This record gives sequence, structure tokens and C-alpha cells, in this order.
Amino acid sequence: MNKKVGVVGSGMMGREISLCFAVAGYEVWLNDTSMEILENARGLQSATIDKEIRRGRMSEDTNKEEILNRIHPTTILNDMKDCLIVTEAVSEIVELKQDIFRQLDLICDAETFFASNTSSILITKLQTAVSDERKKKMLGMHYFSPAIVMKLVEVVKGHMTSQATVDKCLEIAKSIGKIPITVKDNTGFAVNRIVTIYLDEAVRLVEEGVASVEDIDIACKVGLGFPIGPFEFLDVTDIHLHKLVNDQMVEEH
Repeated sequence: MNKKVGVVGSGMMGREISLCFAVAGYEVWLNDTSMEILENARGLQSATIDKEIRRGRMSEDTNKEEILNRIHPTTILNDMKDCLIVTEAVSEIVELKQDIFRQLDLICDAETFFASNTSSILITKLQTAVSDERKKKMLGMHYFSPAIVMKLVEVVKGHMTSQATVDKCLEIAKSIGKIPITVKDNTGFAVNRIVTIYLDEAVRLVEEGVASVEDIDIACKVGLGFPIGPFEFLDVTDIHLHKLVNDQMVEEH
């Protein structure tokens, strides 16, 4: 199997997705708009590996430099030409994502799969940026933060995505140690539709004076067995992204 993959966007999700592939032995081309941004991402990836070793989730024998050397920083999209799969992980802006896929469609080999890590935008909407043949090889692969730790990947089939593409991308996800599920293309996919209701209700309980932030977190952990409470969850994730997902769900529904 072709072991060259591409990731566009070296923010929190992009750098962690690329790290997942590198740990699994893939050669990764990580793209962003400047080498300065990419150098910063490499430093954060190095710190992530150190943290995973300290916490026992990676072996003390892990060769950090070997992993990092499998991640090749680039500001040139043409370097993605012969990748097995290119994953887009840029900001949740429809036009930005579509423009990237439009460029990649002209650059990449016909065999290259396209995946978006979007958590809120319909894959079918993003597919409008590429040719009909490429639409068949394009889907969503929604990773969860921190991607180096979280096992779940939502594999989202757009309107034109072929079943062969879904099957191959399930295989790719498993090859990097993930547990993939298949999800119909809809705003929020599966997990975010559940989480949005959960978080909104927690906020309402505080607004109505039913219980404090601290006690709601305790209730969910002790009473429901959740590993983390809703407000603790908001503290360690991107609250702005949750608002964006909410807005997208309201708009689409």
C-alpha cells in the first residue's frame, strides 16, 4: 500500500492527525502557508510525544526523532500529488475548504482519496468543488481531539462518495489504530449531534439555577459514569468550534 499521505493545515487537528499517521509508519507531507507555522507545529508535535511517553501511552523506547522525521513540512500543495490520501484540516470556512479541494483536484493523481476533517460542514457541499470522478473518492474523516489519544473516527459518506472509497478509508483509519464508524452526511454527523444537546442542556441547568457548574460536572461523572463533566469538557476543547457546530445545525435544520 502507498504509505505517502498528505495533511493540509497544521493547526491543532492537522498536526495531531499527521502525527497519528507518522506514528503508524506513514510518510506525511504536512502543508501550511508558511515554514514558520510549520516549525511551530513540529515543536508542538515533539512536546505531544514527550507528554504521551510521560503518561505511559507511548513506550519509553519510542524514537521521537524517527517519528518526527516522517513528517515533511511543505508550503507547496503540489507535494501532495502522489499521496494515498490527503486530509484537509483547516478552519471551518466552506469557501476555504472548497478552494483547497479545487486546487488538489487539479494536482493529485486520480487514485488519491480526499478527506475532510470538518465537524460541521456537509461533505456533499464540499464535493461541489471537485470533478464528478473525484467526488466518488472524497468523504469526511472526522477525528476527535486530541487525535493522538482519541480512537474514534467518523467516516462520512457524501452524496457522491463510492462504497469502495468508504471501505478503503475505513481500512486506512484502522491502519493507524483508530476505531472508525460510518455516518450518513448530516450537519453534526453523529457525535456532535449528541454532544450539542448534552452541552446545551448543561448550560440551561446553570442558567435556571438548578445546580452549579461544579455540581453538574460531578453529577455527570459520579451519577452517569462519564470520564469528564460537560463544563470540564468545554474547558479542554474549542468552545468557539462548539458554537460554530451549533450555528451550522440551526442553519441546516
